[in-house]
Amino acid sequence: MALTLVVNDRRRRVEVDPATPLLWVLRETLGLTGTKFGCGEGLCGACTVHLDGEAVNSCTISVGDVGRRRVSTIEGTGGRVAGAVRESWLALDAAECGYCQPGQMMAATALLTAKPRPSDEDIDGALRGNLCRCGIYDRIRAAVHQAAESLER
Repeated sequence: MALTLVVNDRRRRVEVDPATPLLWVLRETLGLTGTKFGCGEGLCGACTVHLDGEAVNSCTISVGDVGRRRVSTIEGTGGRVAGAVRESWLALDAAECGYCQPGQMMAATALLTAKPRPSDEDIDGALRGNLCRCGIYDRIRAAVHQAAESLER
């Protein structure tokens, strides 16, 4: 079935079963491999993308359910907030193996867009669904705070 999606501000036509998880359409059909496969059950956050700016797990959303909502992947993030997140991640070396980082950064960008001055609890709550097997949650939290501070300047 032919579907039209808006991904990273581009209209994309795909021929897929509407029940296909959005993650597989992004990775396999559109070649956007920055979004990672983790658990396939929405438990780890490796597949986090934005739907109209909201962080969601793309492995649990059928592409047929996306409708007219805009999909943003790590490849398509831009703007002031995403730039601040990217810079703070690099400055604080908030990545070990890096596998979870696209999902973490997408969740952080959605959080900072909605709440520019998050508390530790806000960060922990917003990123709770994003697992880091390396366990560098303190650096990730610090990177979110640094990004928030840089956005105030």
